[in-house]
Amino acid sequence: MVKVGGSLGDDMSRACADIRDLVLEGCPVVVVHGGGAESDRLAAELGRTTRYLTSTNGRRSRYTDADALDSLTLGMLGRVKPPLVVELLRAGVRAVGLSGVDGGLVTARRTPPARVVVDGAERVVRDDLSGRITAVDPHLVRTLLDAGYVPVVSPPALDPEAGPLNVDADRFAARLAVALSADWLVVLSNVPGLLRDPDDPASLVAEVPCDDLADYLDLAEGRMKVKLRSAGEARLAGVRHVVLADGRVPSPVLAARAGTGTTFVEGAR
Repeated sequence: MVKVGGSLGDDMSRACADIRDLVLEGCPVVVVHGGGAESDRLAAELGRTTRYLTSTNGRRSRYTDADALDSLTLGMLGRVKPPLVVELLRAGVRAVGLSGVDGGLVTARRTPPARVVVDGAERVVRDDLSGRITAVDPHLVRTLLDAGYVPVVSPPALDPEAGPLNVDADRFAARLAVALSADWLVVLSNVPGLLRDPDDPASLVAEVPCDDLADYLDLAEGRMKVKLRSAGEARLAGVRHVVLADGRVPSPVLAARAGTGTTFVEGAR
């Protein structure tokens, strides 16, 4: 499985070429993507402000009210997914676009009302349309893989009662990789991997022992913390090869499989 960032831009064609090569070798491939940055641009075009929640423990997340969910869905399914599918088709890959809602692929439970800080004021938020993944049904994806297609999958997920929900794309990729019993999870980003010094690419952490994951979370900031947790959880749940790698380099997927980036291993130091 390959998780690509929606902001890779021109570098996306390099990942698509690698995916073509893997498919030609007979490897089944699933592509997962997010699209927060593109969704934010779309929201700005629509005159909507991207807002964030800060929980009582200091965790910051996107405030997904109805307008924000609309922008996220339009951004991921309308602006990120179609160009990615087209790029794969041009590379000779039989790509098919899906969301977590399709076929009940990924289900989630809506986040309950909580006291948080929004726009500098503390209040109880009751209209947040985000959630936690509760289950993955890989049947639809397996059916497409068996027929020779490459599924291109993204949030939202489905809450049977609340409808579509915003869920984290890195957690989405990790849970899907586990459900499919994937051998590989390659997470491409705009950094070389986990860095001890964010300003020094040479400070790459080559291996993260999953039993010591908490020690490495202190090195991460923002979205990188979620990527680390998701990658570690996938490795501990049985995905044999989990790598966080740079999507900007030539042949990024093949390079990650060859050992570049940060690899997640079992055990402790």
